[in-house]
Amino acid sequence: MSDHLPIRERTSESSPIGVIDIGSNSVRLVVYERLERAPTPLFNEKIMAGLGAGVAETGRLAEDAVEKTLNGLRRFAALAKQMRVGELDVLATAAAREAANGPAFLAEVEKICGVPVTLLSGPDEARVSALGIVSGFSDPDGIAGDLGGGSLELIDVNGSRVGKGDSLLLGGLRLQSGSKGSLKTAQEIARKALSGSSVLPNLKDRTFYAIGGTWRAMARLHMHQTGYPLHVMHGYRIAVDELQVFLETLLRREPEGIPGIEAVSKLRQTLLPFGATVLAEVLRIGKPKSVMISALGLREGHLFEKIPPREQAEDPLILAARELSVWRSRSPEHGDELVDWTEMAMDVLSIGERPEERRLRAAACHLADIGWRAHPDYRGEQSFNVIANASFIAVDHPGRAYLALAVYYRHAGLSDDELGSGIREIAPMRYRERARALAAAFRVAYLVSASMPGVIPRTQLRRNGKTIELVLPADLADLAGARLATRVKQLAAIGGFASRIRIAD
Repeated sequence: MSDHLPIRERTSESSPIGVIDIGSNSVRLVVYERLERAPTPLFNEKIMAGLGAGVAETGRLAEDAVEKTLNGLRRFAALAKQMRVGELDVLATAAAREAANGPAFLAEVEKICGVPVTLLSGPDEARVSALGIVSGFSDPDGIAGDLGGGSLELIDVNGSRVGKGDSLLLGGLRLQSGSKGSLKTAQEIARKALSGSSVLPNLKDRTFYAIGGTWRAMARLHMHQTGYPLHVMHGYRIAVDELQVFLETLLRREPEGIPGIEAVSKLRQTLLPFGATVLAEVLRIGKPKSVMISALGLREGHLFEKIPPREQAEDPLILAARELSVWRSRSPEHGDELVDWTEMAMDVLSIGERPEERRLRAAACHLADIGWRAHPDYRGEQSFNVIANASFIAVDHPGRAYLALAVYYRHAGLSDDELGSGIREIAPMRYRERARALAAAFRVAYLVSASMPGVIPRTQLRRNGKTIELVLPADLADLAGARLATRVKQLAAIGGFASRIRIAD
């Protein structure tokens, strides 16, 4: 018999699902833990094959690019088998659908992967990419733009509604070759194509959701140059006026002279000016209020389309926070109880919450105890870093800061004197105030419950005139003491109230 402790079973017995995305520039395999509303990547690898290079001129996929792609796919197929992937989906886009030798290439792909290839049309590619935005953002409103090597897909997104889309021949590789490397010519091509878009006129004063590796590389450079403290790509928002200045810089300089360019692959470096050209024209014609970077697109939209409507309607942030609680907290049920208990605390303190703030508070309740195994002196710091950098979706960067701050304050105290400005400053003052109030409620609840379920639902917070009372049932009277009284006093002081602990009759 083994002496090892049993490992907690997976939260689901579903087998992993893999998606291979054969694009015009890169080919990528992502294996997810299972098919669900908030899919967790187990493995992610890409090859920069440049499959679409020269297709516009020759009408064919280049032999060296085909060979590189097929060799990469042999590795991907072996990895999928090794990881016991239960379902493997292969998607192909612009290069494969436009090239004369595309059908022969896809036949070889099917032999290697052992599954049929889904060849997406331009409109289908736009729609599925837009579903990636639906799956990855909370109540999105704007235009999704997916810039690949061979094409640019534009589609209107509003909440869960996806409109009709455009597929324009403006991919980075295509624009580079079609302009013969001239940025002036590339600008003329981009301007003409985008001026004919039926979607872009609907972008004014809304958000442009930028999808694709070239635009993510741009965002990474922008983070580097501005000293942005949170290096999470998904949900990174850039104001239009600031982005326009940055794009002008990219278009004036040679790539090798751009600070931080070493973080971008060589092939991607050559495409940056052409991606910048397209984005600059999107801003000029569409006039959005901001640009939001998305790490989710075609693959995640494809998975989203496979789950039932009931699951599509679930909140992926809450699901991910709850799952992290299952893996790392002392009692996930206690986290569930905190959601209602902290709502009571906010009501007693007269702290109003908008719908987005309520869902952030719920997520924070599930995350409040994930750092308990760390040394007590470092629980706040470690929880802060885990939450700020977690692979959550459907949360923007200010929301991440709210979640991280609430749990940091819970462990480290309500002062942030020892916390550098950095990520804290990403959260607006309103979020910081609510994160501190939520942490004060956590600090009371955990002293009462010792993280055990079934305790805090038996307690109450009440406002009696200008005093907030923590009401304990008689059988819990021995929990009252100086330390708990201090915590209740700190909580009440946030709303300008006095405090006391009362034992129920």
